[in-house]
Amino acid sequence: MRLGNTIKFAVTLILLAVSIYLIHPLDKTIKLGLDLQGGTHVVLKLKETAETPINQEAMNRVIEVIERRVNELGVTEPIVQSQGKDQVIVELPGVKDSKQALDTIGKTALLEFKEVNPDGSLGDTVLTGASLKKAQVGYDQYQQPIISIEFDSKGAKEFGKITEKSVGKPLAIVLDNKVLSAPIVQEPITGGKAQITGNRSVEEAQKIALLLRAGALPVPVDIAEIRTVGPTLGADSIAKSVNAGIVGTILVVIFMLLVYRLPGLVANFTLIFYILLVLASMVLLKATLTLPGLAGLILSIGMAVDTNILIFERFKEETRAGKSLRPALDAGFERAFATVIDSHTTTFITALILFWLGTGTIKGFAVTLMLGIVINLFTAITVTKNILDLIVGVDAIRKIKVLWAVRREEKC
Repeated sequence: MRLGNTIKFAVTLILLAVSIYLIHPLDKTIKLGLDLQGGTHVVLKLKETAETPINQEAMNRVIEVIERRVNELGVTEPIVQSQGKDQVIVELPGVKDSKQALDTIGKTALLEFKEVNPDGSLGDTVLTGASLKKAQVGYDQYQQPIISIEFDSKGAKEFGKITEKSVGKPLAIVLDNKVLSAPIVQEPITGGKAQITGNRSVEEAQKIALLLRAGALPVPVDIAEIRTVGPTLGADSIAKSVNAGIVGTILVVIFMLLVYRLPGLVANFTLIFYILLVLASMVLLKATLTLPGLAGLILSIGMAVDTNILIFERFKEETRAGKSLRPALDAGFERAFATVIDSHTTTFITALILFWLGTGTIKGFAVTLMLGIVINLFTAITVTKNILDLIVGVDAIRKIKVLWAVRREEKC
């Protein structure tokens, strides 16, 4: 038995243990998409203003801002895409509180600093949040929530000039035409930093800070449709899909055992290890599993099985040519390697093109497929070969001919 193979096998077992730890429990660690777990579906309608017409530039800006807001919410694999000339579809997997979604993605979030007239009415806008750099929640000396904001260099200069002119006067801080606070400016603020007070709760302050960080929508939007949806596949369909996957896996396991015997058993272990490693990688990447992504996973599992079959058939050919097990194993892997690399490379390039040109769930399919291809190469070429090398190094196992589905003219 080679020491190097023993170390590699130990590393494989460690990776297996880590993968199981990362994905346990599976229903809590793997995030599911809207089609598998349900969520909130929103249709936004853009409203044209005198300053900003509805065009492709405005549409792209709205989608960009909404995507940032959704990412701030912690929603992964959301779908944000245009529909027609003046609508945007937003799908939020796992978000069941439609009011929360509406309050976050539908706000214009236009921050303005306005002068206050002697009669208390609002005057001209002297600065907007366009130059805002940071917005985060903090607490004042009375432990009341405040929002600390910071402008970029250009905004800081403008803010300094404005506060210098407004010393002793109130300066209203307005969000979407709602006055958040109107503090009296005590002295010029030249550092580009300020505080927004008057928030009723920490949750309100956090929501406002989120909106400010994501930026303002270029045009107002109306909610054309909002609904909470269940899994589009339905519970029965999902259960049937899971059962079909289990049955298919069992049949593959039986086939590999009957046809390839001990190498087939190693391939089955590698396949299980491969699935666990893919799921663990998705957990680490915080990826969301959607129906197309599940299809990509199943496709990559099929490729993993095909890779092992190709390697073992090469292995059998070498033993039929008269080689003993270890030389046949080395030659089989070496001859299969080029074919496996070629097939995986072409599939990876196809998935890369889908990711580049696709949107939404198509990207989810492409990402899962590319992840599966990379891990498949690692498990098939490295894990399978190392385990078989370790087994072949044991005389007692190597000499039991019934364990090897090969015909040899020489002794082991």
